[in-house]
Amino acid sequence: MLTVITYDWVPEMPRGFVRDIRPRWAAEEAGLAYRVETVPLRQKTDAHRAMQPFEQVPILKDGDLTIFESGAILWHLGESSEALMPRDPGGRAETMEWLIAGLNSVEPMTMGWILAKVFDRSAEQTEVAARRMRPRLAHLSAVLESRAFLAAGRLTVADLLMADILRTVEAQGGLGGLPVLSEYVARLTARPAFRKAHADQMAHWAAADAREAAA
Repeated sequence: MLTVITYDWVPEMPRGFVRDIRPRWAAEEAGLAYRVETVPLRQKTDAHRAMQPFEQVPILKDGDLTIFESGAILWHLGESSEALMPRDPGGRAETMEWLIAGLNSVEPMTMGWILAKVFDRSAEQTEVAARRMRPRLAHLSAVLESRAFLAAGRLTVADLLMADILRTVEAQGGLGGLPVLSEYVARLTARPAFRKAHADQMAHWAAADAREAAA
């Protein structure tokens, strides 16, 4: 059985968006059994750093393998299940390029905007970050105007990653004027596997609150 490792608790704001949602969603789509273990958010440990040198989550354990970084985890799960990635060379290559495009070309721009908007709260810095982000989103929208999925004409781990990136932007009002991307997010997050993964993550935080209240 796979083990997805996430934090033992997080504050309200990131709940539903902590990146263990990505392996949870992938496992649900592929019908892969998994359990959840935790590392402390507040008191970092040597055991956590041994698995993830930057003290982040998610981490995946698969037998003797321990993998960190959500992109690497999604790629590994794609290799484990044809439901997440086609087996033909062309389909695999297209999935790989879009997975890496999400991580390298899209997410850095969206995170820059989110950090400016939510944490800096500077209108000037937010606008500068928006000017960097919007062309990338426009280019992605142009691609998705003519296809339902990013790679191989079907759902892959590249879509799970990209939809998760975009729903974070949408939650902060950043997809205005980009209806193709809004529809893509709505369609992907309406899938039963995403709804299950999201509900389970939210239940995880609720259980953590209950433990804290009882302590």
